[in-house]
Amino acid sequence: MPTETTPGSDALSEGERARLQRRTVLVLMLAQVVGSIGMGAMLAVGALIALDLSGSDAWSGMATTMITLGAAAFALPLASLAARRGRRPGLALGWFLGAAGGLVVVAATLWGLFALFLVGMLLIGAGTATNLQSRHAAADLATERTRGRDLSIVVWATTVGSVLGPNLIGPTGGLAASLGLPDLLGPVLLTTAGFLGGAVLIVALLRPDPLVAATAEAVRVERERGRAPKAEVSLADGLRAIGRSPVALLAVVGIVASHTVMVAVMTMTPVHMSHHGAALTVIGLTISLHIAGMYGLSPVVGWLADRFGRVPVLLAGQVVLLVATAVSGTAGHNEALVTTGLILLGLGWSFGLVAGSTLLAESLSAEVRPRAQGFSDLAMNLGAASAGALSGMVLAVVGFGGLNLFAALFTIPVFVLAIRALLTRDRS
Repeated sequence: MPTETTPGSDALSEGERARLQRRTVLVLMLAQVVGSIGMGAMLAVGALIALDLSGSDAWSGMATTMITLGAAAFALPLASLAARRGRRPGLALGWFLGAAGGLVVVAATLWGLFALFLVGMLLIGAGTATNLQSRHAAADLATERTRGRDLSIVVWATTVGSVLGPNLIGPTGGLAASLGLPDLLGPVLLTTAGFLGGAVLIVALLRPDPLVAATAEAVRVERERGRAPKAEVSLADGLRAIGRSPVALLAVVGIVASHTVMVAVMTMTPVHMSHHGAALTVIGLTISLHIAGMYGLSPVVGWLADRFGRVPVLLAGQVVLLVATAVSGTAGHNEALVTTGLILLGLGWSFGLVAGSTLLAESLSAEVRPRAQGFSDLAMNLGAASAGALSGMVLAVVGFGGLNLFAALFTIPVFVLAIRALLTRDRS
């Protein structure tokens, strides 16, 4: 359990808790904006660098794949560090590892080493893992009334970096050229600087640590009830906690399903559109609007989760995903319908991620929460990696309509587990 001490008395007053929560959310937002500013640009040029180094179109996709695998690989270690020491060390280390990955990519590009480039992209995945885990930190001290809103605001902050980053590809390319570096390394330098900035903000400003404070409060309550808190919480404890709670299991499956559906369809949409002769500008606009759907309305989704409940909003997200796959899968050559489907796909993802993450945070105790959240992030990234790997084969065999139908099937377990959770609650 986190060992850092918090100032003041063991118990936080309602006013102190509210002030600390406001400060925490503000710091997390700033770190998200700075830390994510280069990621959009990095995703755009990563495949191009991979193509230059490998000389193969087939290997160019490994750039995004390695980032996704890195996010999965670092999810549990960073969550374990947070469970032992608090959110600040876990988030700071993740941003620092991402920055180290950027430096490795620069070195690999200059030396022409494709294998080293893949290692760098794997480390950059630690930054993606940190970007995801920041939303959990926003829920540590939040009240039931505002937990969805606070978490969603941190998710929304990623929008700023995602929008700014791609627009800085040109200027950063010029900066790299002025330093005697290839133009494509400009966005990599931007990503590295952003990750370093995020780490510095977390180290300097995320004080007191929200998870340490929340755990201390939970320990105090347990002692008042005459129960001794568990000294050390393992991943197995987190998994058992998820398995014992139908609501927590629903939350994890909802997050994983939403992410898997989104990645499966989004990954192959540019390929589908290009096969039908869509211009690159139209494809770019479609993906940009999809990203806007993912992040732009997340505060509204958070408000809905607080107002109407986490489970209804999570299920509403699955319905939106089903509508999205129906629209995209039947769009054919209609670019407007494909774009509409992609916007809905992003919105459904937002519903699933925000409501599911909020539901998971409040269904588990503070001491087991980081381990369970780390497993949830691991599962969602593995789901995304699997979906991305399979989507090309599914598209080749059954077409874009069949791919959308395949993706829609992942929503079924969410509805089944929601019914189970409802029946369990009614019997209790």
